Amino acid sequence: MGAAAKMLKFMEQSSWIRKMFEEGARLRAIYGSDRVCDFSLGNPNVYPPEVVHQELVNLAKSSTGASHGYMPNAGLPEVREAIAEYISPVHGVSFTAEDIVMTCGAAGAMNVILKALLDPGDEVLVPAPYFVEYGFYADNHGGILKPIPTTDDFLPDLDALENAISPKTKVLILNSPNNPTGQVYGEALLRDISEILSKRSTDLNRPIYIVSDEPYRNIAFDGIEVPSVLKFYSRSIIATSYSKDLCLAGERIGYLAVHPEMEKKDSLLGALVLANRILGFVNAPAFMQRLVARLQGITVDPMTYQKKRDMLVAAMKEIGYEFIVPKGAFYLFPKSPVPDDVEFVRMLQEELILVVPGSGFGKPGYFRIAFCVDDEVISRSFNGFEKAYKKALSNS
Repeated sequence: MGAAAKMLKFMEQSSWIRKMFEEGARLRAIYGSDRVCDFSLGNPNVYPPEVVHQELVNLAKSSTGASHGYMPNAGLPEVREAIAEYISPVHGVSFTAEDIVMTCGAAGAMNVILKALLDPGDEVLVPAPYFVEYGFYADNHGGILKPIPTTDDFLPDLDALENAISPKTKVLILNSPNNPTGQVYGEALLRDISEILSKRSTDLNRPIYIVSDEPYRNIAFDGIEVPSVLKFYSRSIIATSYSKDLCLAGERIGYLAVHPEMEKKDSLLGALVLANRILGFVNAPAFMQRLVARLQGITVDPMTYQKKRDMLVAAMKEIGYEFIVPKGAFYLFPKSPVPDDVEFVRMLQEELILVVPGSGFGKPGYFRIAFCVDDEVISRSFNGFEKAYKKALSNS
């Protein structure tokens, strides 16, 4: 019978991001790479900081770098200790190595967390728009993704959040800086969200957890601080990676961090470590663990992406597109000039521009531009964006 019926259905619904990336490959084969403007995938075009290459060489030459055997499923103790020491002042809580589990990227961390937390039928709340894979991650572990509305500037709607909480609610996923909008959640908002979840957890006699997906934490613009929800809510778990801030997306290295004051923390950590093993990750890559331990506090310069943002924002605003200016990450999420965002994305394809429709993020009527590309690609796209915009207006 071939693939499972459920997987065939998932394949039909699968990530628009990958679909558009594959379409980009097809167009490049026909028209050449120098004509296609591919903004589909959040794959950083910036090289890792030079110190990354230096430490790779140093590690490869060292005796510890050559050790490739099994380890504790949570990761190498000395690596987890280095991370705990670095992130404690960042988040305003005192982590130890025991609070850290090394994972195969943020996606691995999200799956490990949801495997450890969810019982069949549990609900996972997420503000829309959201990273499309969250729905698959929740389903992987018996959960049900439940999107909640956001305000016009893509911040969680507090009334909608409170109304969405039910006796089956187990997790709220937060992603700030956000993919696909670039929005950053401020301290006051995080405090309000935490108060709602604390109250509803008490009312329901059932803990509701925040899973904070933070791969873009170190890519924020205009001097904006990205506050930590851990300062306000002890039932919080961080999922993150080094894919974006060190440009190591292909190395699949990240970690999860459990709030040190989490109730029943020991049993949860035991479940997280077991999930890391039985999901098939076993442990995060040994060599990459040792590398990132040497690179705590090292990130790409966010100004690199801020300059790209500013160039794109100025041109798109002049053309007439409507959007909020992203405060972080490397995405712009403009409103489609026609109601059908998929139709407009096809118009852009005719101009050899690849973007992702907002429908793929649970927010029809918008589209996402991943501007982590060469400056030349950004500037080359302006004429196509303008032609598609004018065509859309003339057809409406």
